[in-house]
Amino acid sequence: MSIGISKSIHELDDFDIGDNLLYYDYNVKHLLSLLENGMDQDDPRFLSSYRSFEGEVFENFIYEKLLRYAERCDEIEKFILKGYHQDKVKSFANTLSISEKQQIVYRTKSREISEFDAMFITKKNELYFVEMTLVKSVLKLKKRMRKKKALLETIFPNYKIKALIIVNEGASGTKQLPSYADVWFTKEFNAKKVLEYIISDKKRPLKPKKIINSKKMVEAETLRPKPFRYYNTMSWITRTLRAHKRYVVDMKFLYNPKIQRYHDLYNKFYIGYLELEDARALLELNEEYKEDQRVIVALEKKHTDEIVLTYYIQLARKKLFLYSFNDDGKLVKEKKDPYGITVTEVYHINRMMDKSYKLALKDISKIRKLLRDRYMKTN
Repeated sequence: MSIGISKSIHELDDFDIGDNLLYYDYNVKHLLSLLENGMDQDDPRFLSSYRSFEGEVFENFIYEKLLRYAERCDEIEKFILKGYHQDKVKSFANTLSISEKQQIVYRTKSREISEFDAMFITKKNELYFVEMTLVKSVLKLKKRMRKKKALLETIFPNYKIKALIIVNEGASGTKQLPSYADVWFTKEFNAKKVLEYIISDKKRPLKPKKIINSKKMVEAETLRPKPFRYYNTMSWITRTLRAHKRYVVDMKFLYNPKIQRYHDLYNKFYIGYLELEDARALLELNEEYKEDQRVIVALEKKHTDEIVLTYYIQLARKKLFLYSFNDDGKLVKEKKDPYGITVTEVYHINRMMDKSYKLALKDISKIRKLLRDRYMKTN
C-alpha cells in the first residue's frame, strides 16, 4: 500500500477535529440507565454496554481523522462522505447510499446487504472499504470482510477491491487476515471525554462543526455500480445448482470461482427442501410442526472456506429457525433476526421451489460426503 498511517492517526490526536465528535448521535440509552441505577462500572454488564459505546465513538473519531488524511493525501482521489458531512440522508435500492443512521450502505428494496465504516478510491483504481474496531481479535472480521469484498467486486468490477483495518495496538489475529487487507494500529483509545459531555448537566457551548471542503469529498450515490439483482441472482444459482441431469447438485458449477465469489457474498446457497418426516430424524425435531412443513436445505460457507449443510424452518413470515451442526457434531438451533436478510431469502426461495427440489436423506448423505471430500482434498 502506497499510503500509510499518519502520526496524527497513530497517536489519536484530536487537535484538528474540534468538537465534531460531540455532534454525532450515540446509542447510549441503555448505558445511561445503568449509570442512573448506580451499577458498578466493573460489572460485566456495564463494561459490555460501555465498550459498545466506545466502539461507536472510535468509529466516528477515525472517520473524522480519515477525512483530513484523505484531503492531504495525493494518492486518494475520492473519499465517500457520511454522517453530517453529506446532504442526502436517504437509502436507495441497488446502489450505495446513506441510511437513516447516516451510514454508507448497499441495500435491496427491502433489506440492507452491507454497511461500510468508510470508503475511498485511490489514483491506482483501488477501492478501499474501511473497518475500524476496538475488538481484541480481528479473526471474526474475516467472514464480514469477505462478504463486503465480494459485494464490491460484483457491483464495481472495474476497481481493485482492498480493505483497510484500523485497530488499537495489541489486537491479535492481524497476520491471519487476507492479503487484500492492510492494517493500521493506533494507540489505545478511550471515549471518556465524550461520555462526560453526554452526562454533564450543564453542557458547554459547542464549537461549530469543522467541515472539510474538497473536490475529493463525494456523496455515496455518485459512485455508479453495475446493476445487480440480489434475489434474481440467488434464484438463478439455486436453479443451476439443481439443473444437472445426472447429479443432485452440480459441484463443478458450485466451485466455479465466479460462483464462489457469490457464495462469499450470500454466505449460503439454497438447494432444496426436506419433508418433515425425513427432517425429524436428521435434526431431532421434537417440536410440533404442521405435516406439510418444509425444511429448507442450504450450503453454508464457513470462515474457513469449508462448505457445510444447514437447515431452515420458517414458521411465519418473520419467524425463522436455523439448525446446524457445530465442529463437534452437536446440533445447534438458533432463532434468526426477524428483520434480517435471511428471513426474506428463505421466504423467497421457498415460494420458488416446486416438488423437483425435494431432497431425500440419501441425497443429504451424498452431498455432505462430496463437500467434506472436496474440503479435505484442498486443505
